[in-house]
Amino acid sequence: MRPRQALKELARLYGIQTAYHGIRNRRHTASAEALLETLRVLGAPLDSLEDVPRALRERRLAKWKRVVEPVTLAWDGRPPPIGLRVPASASNGKVRCLLSLESGEVREPIFDLSTIAIADQLELEGETYVRKEIALPEKLPLGYHTLQCGDSWSTLILSAPTLAYAPIEGEAREWGIFLPLYSLHSQRSWGAGDFSDLESLLEWTAELGGRYVGTLPMSATFLEEPFEPSPYSPVSRLFWNEIFVDPRRTPELGGNAEARALVESSEIQRQIEAARNEPLVDYRRLVTLKRRALERLSRDFPNFTDHAALRRFKESKPVEDYAEFRAAQERHPEPWPEWPRPLRDGTLTPKDYDERAKHYHLFVQWTAEQQVQELERRAERSNVGLYLDLPLGVHPHGYDVWRHQKLFALGAQVGAPPDPVFTTGQKWGFPPLHPETIRESGYRYAIAYLRHQMRQARLLRIDHVMGLHRLFWIPKGIDARDGVYVAYRAEEQYALLSLESHRNQTGIVGENLGIVPAFVNQTMSRHGLYGMYVLQYSISPKTTPPVKKVPRHAVASLNTHDTPPFEGFLRGDDIQQQRAALAIDEEDFTEKALARVQAEEALKALARENSIESKAPVDILLGCLSFLASGPARLVLVNLEDLWRERSSQNVPGFPGLNPNWRRKARLALEDFSSSKEIRGILTAINSLRQQKRK
Repeated sequence: MRPRQALKELARLYGIQTAYHGIRNRRHTASAEALLETLRVLGAPLDSLEDVPRALRERRLAKWKRVVEPVTLAWDGRPPPIGLRVPASASNGKVRCLLSLESGEVREPIFDLSTIAIADQLELEGETYVRKEIALPEKLPLGYHTLQCGDSWSTLILSAPTLAYAPIEGEAREWGIFLPLYSLHSQRSWGAGDFSDLESLLEWTAELGGRYVGTLPMSATFLEEPFEPSPYSPVSRLFWNEIFVDPRRTPELGGNAEARALVESSEIQRQIEAARNEPLVDYRRLVTLKRRALERLSRDFPNFTDHAALRRFKESKPVEDYAEFRAAQERHPEPWPEWPRPLRDGTLTPKDYDERAKHYHLFVQWTAEQQVQELERRAERSNVGLYLDLPLGVHPHGYDVWRHQKLFALGAQVGAPPDPVFTTGQKWGFPPLHPETIRESGYRYAIAYLRHQMRQARLLRIDHVMGLHRLFWIPKGIDARDGVYVAYRAEEQYALLSLESHRNQTGIVGENLGIVPAFVNQTMSRHGLYGMYVLQYSISPKTTPPVKKVPRHAVASLNTHDTPPFEGFLRGDDIQQQRAALAIDEEDFTEKALARVQAEEALKALARENSIESKAPVDILLGCLSFLASGPARLVLVNLEDLWRERSSQNVPGFPGLNPNWRRKARLALEDFSSSKEIRGILTAINSLRQQKRK
């Protein structure tokens, strides 16, 4: 076999795509350098092209020496035949196994391999290996079970429903609102939204007939040093962001005169007032203010070993480990990969952090959990659900990567190939999960972060749902345009989503926007995931009709947090901004401006079809909202900022410094928009249209 052919075969055995189709359906072939670097990150034993034949032999041998796959799928409780790979010399005896069900029940099936036909065989390194398929005799309950034979091998049997849980069924056509929590603010909050504000927003939405409130990820982020407020680069997907804690709602405040005096002091009140008056969220100021109050409260907080509820909380998730990591970061502010051993390898001792800092982070997470649970209880009573968002990755210097280093491919980062906007590709700054080690770990980390989110969400949006199938890897030293796609076991990940969605009664929404291969949408449909329909992405003036139809099993909206608000889109503010910053050239601007004019004409026609004569942007807005509300989508999500005709974006991806991403407050405070007759009238009309269609 020629070296290039051997390299491609080795890449295939590691799940690397050696070519893909990009923009304009052009075929891109991976370079030998990109394949070699990606193989090294995946753990292939090679340094150069000369090592490929040996690495190929070792990979094939390792495959056949793996007696059974680490995960076996049993859709709807029906396990498929389980393939065993064994040396031919050991393929004829009886094998006694232990089937341990999640419930604790244990069964002991016995398999006589001499009566089972050989399904496949291969001779490697002078020894013949065969594959035989054993069949479990009965249907299994849904859950996580283990089949083990001797001490040599075991497989996790993932028994899951084919279809994910569907909270919106039958003829129901619901609606909800969207606003980032940091952007939401009120006369009582400290300069950015908090869990109490979100509770008020839920109750107001319920009053108007809405059934969902959507927001951006609420996971912990770096708000001091390093500073990274993006909700899509969290410290951890297992813990909440302390910036959203409301210090006034902590039970401990009532019995702590010193803490109350601190919160009510003129100094703190002046700083809170100054933070409220800022048009942008000042995260550093806010986290410092809140920490002063919460840290004082944490001093009188019971020890975790002395309180039953706190002990249960600590046992439910690795909160103590997380608190130690955050406290250690305060003592060692450099990124953890630069920490001395054994700290950087995941081992901390009390001398590595301040015990008071650890206790503060324990208290903050306990308080956040209590406030989120109360939020969920209020939502349940009001029959309004949270629509939360699961970020694709985590910050490379955060807790999750530090604690689970073997689960991440630390020599690469996730990104995207070139497209019409980002012509040189994109690097997103976080490492991908390793497709093999996450399977070998039984997906425990994934199960943990799914449960953390789903316990509070009625709907959970999976950011970049294509990542369940494959991710674009960019190894260190490789340009973004030369990255490669690496495959994941998609069906296993859909099974996790489906099983956990039923256990938590949470619907799953897949973010399937942009260039998405057909097989992704087909798989989402097969497993009952809701898709997304965004009007801005659905305009094609040269087709008939110029606006794509709204699908039924979808969440429909005018825009997303990564696009301009509706009026900003109509006026072309985003492309004017890019032109002014010299982020696009004049030819590109002219092309985009023409496309935007054509899009506006298509939307005017759409408004007229919905009985609204479009003479101004507000008329087009109302017509487009009527189009969505009258349509078949399971859920219509209304961006509140569109209702007061905001023009600035919450996030402008790919153009650093062009926009105050993740910092812009809503122009109207909660009290102002919730009492606005115009805004209430628009949402009441949407509710009426959704109710009519429901009947």
